[in-house]
Amino acid sequence: MASKKKKKKLSWFIFFILLIGSGLMLFFGIRWYLYYRVATIYYPAFNIPIPKKYMIHGIDVSRYQDLVAWEEVKEMEDQDIKLGFAFIKATEGIGNRDIQFKRNWRRTKKAGIIRGAYHFFLATKDGKTQAENFIKTVDLDKNDLPPVLDVELTYGVSHDKIRTEVKEWLDVAEAYYGVRPIIYTNIDFYTKVLGDDFDDYPLWIAHYHQPGKPRIKRSWVFWQHSEEGRVNGIKSKVDFNVFNGDSTDFKNLLIN
Repeated sequence: MASKKKKKKLSWFIFFILLIGSGLMLFFGIRWYLYYRVATIYYPAFNIPIPKKYMIHGIDVSRYQDLVAWEEVKEMEDQDIKLGFAFIKATEGIGNRDIQFKRNWRRTKKAGIIRGAYHFFLATKDGKTQAENFIKTVDLDKNDLPPVLDVELTYGVSHDKIRTEVKEWLDVAEAYYGVRPIIYTNIDFYTKVLGDDFDDYPLWIAHYHQPGKPRIKRSWVFWQHSEEGRVNGIKSKVDFNVFNGDSTDFKNLLIN
């Protein structure tokens, strides 16, 4: 009999804990949802909610978006949102070049879209040779965005080694183009791998499903807030980004 009473008490205790846990999850879930709704506006044409309070919006593309009709991208508008810039994948590792880069690079400029080029970093390869691959591929002109290093995977390489090779890429690119490169990564990689060694570089941060801004303490210039966007002239889904500043700040970031 005593054993049955203990089991009954234990069952009620577990039920009580689960009830409290479910209530807290529901409370914080509703709270996050309401905050998300307040901080974003859903744009049907783009098929995503877009954070409020940002003036300048853009996308990033690679060969995975196939052939892009950049004139249609430029002309697209939903309410008060137009796309003002595009980051384009140029290179990867020590010898790979994106098969759509030349076409995208040429046609974004022709369409009147501010363009930027990025390199996808392979941690298993040395930074200098990777930077040379990018430099051989990308000619940056006046009013282009600074070069971008996309670094987000370790491939089992030590963090110290990654930081060394990343710094090498950044130094070589900066010496050649005469402008400080932008680092693209996600919050987890920046915090755990790069750390504060690169806090003086402009940051393009990826952090999805956040209501008003990415949850990172340091300053940032671009925020990739969604990978589910739809844009006229692009058949597949595309990443959406905002610039953290006004038109004057944006102009000052461009190569002069």
